[in-house]
Amino acid sequence: MDGETTDQKEMGEKTMQMEVDGGLQLESKGEVLEMTASKDNPQLAEDSASAPGAQPGFQVPEGGFGWVVVFAATWCNGSIFGIQNSFGILYVMLLKELEDRKDPSIQFKTAWVGALSMGMIFFCSPVVSIFTDWFGCRKTAMGGATMAFIGLLSSSFTKSLELRYFTYGILFGCGSSFAFQPSLVILGHYFRCRLGLANGVMTAGSSVFSITLPLFLKKIGEALGLAHTLQILSVFMFIQILLSLTYEPLMPLPAAGTGKKTDTTKSLTCLHQCRRYLNLRVFRKITYRVWAFGIATAVLGYFVPYVHLMNYVKKEFKETEKNWILLVCIGASSGVGRLAFGKIGDCIPGPKKVYLQVASFWVLGFMSIMIPLCNVFEGVIVVCLFLGLCDGCFITIMAPIAFELVGPREASQAIGFLLGLMAIPMTVGPPIAGILLDRLGTYQVAFYLAGIPPIIGGSVLFFVPIIHNRILERQEKEDPSTGRMLLASENVLKGDMLLDNPKTEACV
Repeated sequence: MDGETTDQKEMGEKTMQMEVDGGLQLESKGEVLEMTASKDNPQLAEDSASAPGAQPGFQVPEGGFGWVVVFAATWCNGSIFGIQNSFGILYVMLLKELEDRKDPSIQFKTAWVGALSMGMIFFCSPVVSIFTDWFGCRKTAMGGATMAFIGLLSSSFTKSLELRYFTYGILFGCGSSFAFQPSLVILGHYFRCRLGLANGVMTAGSSVFSITLPLFLKKIGEALGLAHTLQILSVFMFIQILLSLTYEPLMPLPAAGTGKKTDTTKSLTCLHQCRRYLNLRVFRKITYRVWAFGIATAVLGYFVPYVHLMNYVKKEFKETEKNWILLVCIGASSGVGRLAFGKIGDCIPGPKKVYLQVASFWVLGFMSIMIPLCNVFEGVIVVCLFLGLCDGCFITIMAPIAFELVGPREASQAIGFLLGLMAIPMTVGPPIAGILLDRLGTYQVAFYLAGIPPIIGGSVLFFVPIIHNRILERQEKEDPSTGRMLLASENVLKGDMLLDNPKTEACV
């Protein structure tokens, strides 16, 4: 009897191992097929009812309560990035509060507050993807909004720069990351055919925050001071905690399995889940590696104007009454760029969408170099309009490029790892500009140097479509039937690319 039990146990363990290995092998074989599909058949079936992997009997509402979710996601994106992009105003207020310190490196130290906050949004992204998969959009978003609320509120009760590194930089930054990503995922639960419209409404709505928040901060900052301004901003995050209650998922979370299992079976299942949530296979693809390296290089100077532009205008033009207009221009043109380049990107086939990012980084780099060359305030306004357009193009086209390079099954992890790689260069850029100001007494060198990384990064991205096409040509020579096999067996829908969908592993 004991022998039979042992044999059955070993057989069960082997079966589970075969299931896990088989699943991983199928996913590995699917990489080439998905990449070929992006070239041969960019427009796949649109009928959600017959989608493979769709939940049985599940119907996407295409509206209704989904528009309430869109409003919640708009508030989340707008409040978080409106505050982040308006940090230039808070930066000037911080410097004014710390002007009693006779510290020659005060610009460098103060810039770390905003840089840490923005950097943590991207640095936490891979972890947020795992939390969203395991705990769902609602719990993850509520936890993140609560953390961001605590960070802003606690920042108002201290004047210690070092403590604000933790409260504003770490707490608010991490909380923003955990609140932000679920707002992108949840829309796919309520929209499929209208998913593009829902994202467009959310993007355009959140741009309103970037346009109006600088003026709002300017008014209340002058009247109430930095502490009360941070307290009012914390109310935005408290409202987001309540709005996160609307993130009710319509699809179940991925299940680890049911029934009684042996310890070995549970371990194998856990290993499979970890491999699925921490999917490093995207780095095996040279096109993704080149793309990620190029973007990580480009964003080294990306956030510098957002932090230092207000103080630069104050120093060079003695302009303090209208400097908020610059952030409004960036926010408005960014909203226009997201809508326009989103539509343009849909018309460009395959990985050639990367050329839009190439152009945006080149223009962004040259605009950063142009800032010190502007002799009048109006010239800086024109530069800011171009900076906003480049920002809108870069943000909008990021996810579609990820789907083209790695396929829908791995796009979620690809985006998460990319945002994580962006964290360090985006964080250190503004402090480097600050220390250059402290040492040289002028922003000219800082803005000149800030324009170089986007130009270099854009030049690296230029080779991504070329490498992608050469890989496909070589694969077609080796196995000409690969593309035909895919078209006969694969049918991927936009609405099925959900983090919370157990049948797929990609992010909307």
